[in-house]
Amino acid sequence: MSSTTGSSVRIEGKNAVLEALRAGVPLERILVADSARADRAHEEILRLGRAAGLRAEMVSRRELDRMSERGAHQGVIAVARPFVHAALEAVLSASSDAPWSLIIALDHVTDPGNLGAVARTAEVVGADALLVPSRRSAAVTPAAWKAAAGALAHVPLVKETNLVRALERLKSHGYWVAGATEQAEQTAWDAPLEGRLVLVMGSEGEGLARLTKDTCDFLVRLPQAGRVGSLNVAQATTALAYEWLRRRQGAER
Repeated sequence: MSSTTGSSVRIEGKNAVLEALRAGVPLERILVADSARADRAHEEILRLGRAAGLRAEMVSRRELDRMSERGAHQGVIAVARPFVHAALEAVLSASSDAPWSLIIALDHVTDPGNLGAVARTAEVVGADALLVPSRRSAAVTPAAWKAAAGALAHVPLVKETNLVRALERLKSHGYWVAGATEQAEQTAWDAPLEGRLVLVMGSEGEGLARLTKDTCDFLVRLPQAGRVGSLNVAQATTALAYEWLRRRQGAER
């Protein structure tokens, strides 16, 4: 079972609509002012819209003004479909017999670009799902679609009201929960990042919430040789997820 969360998202302006089309954001409608002057961006929107199976609807500029939330639509508004989230039970069912399974959980990561970048990593390493809390979490916006480079269409994104409760549920299905934090004693090279694993990443500003950290089976950090501060959440997720993938491929040889 899956759920549709939120309402349709309106994307305003030529460049924003173009970026949405290029990123593969699933759109319901493209509306163009009937008085709009044709230019290169205008023609590209019409072409990409046709390729996506959408015919631009010609409407009055007054109608676009009425729909506009920012008043800067430049004669073009696209309406994106509400994002469909996966159900945790469906993910558990699909991975129930897998000796190797990775789920990446984001604890209050609020930047859509980071959400998209993590989704891209999840797809590349073969993760089974992304898990986020309902509150204080990035929405699936055009910026997330762009950073994901299409991955959000392939990796199930689960949204749970209570992240800690969801982690406990995953534990009951044979997952070990690893929390990433700079304060961890174990580095990625020594920690048991293998098998059925939930990798929990915290926000860059606050890190893991206390209850989330307490729920983890163990904590892990990336080793560091330089003097500059730690990697951002998307980069750190990639490094840790690839360590899981390295061990999986080594075990399956």
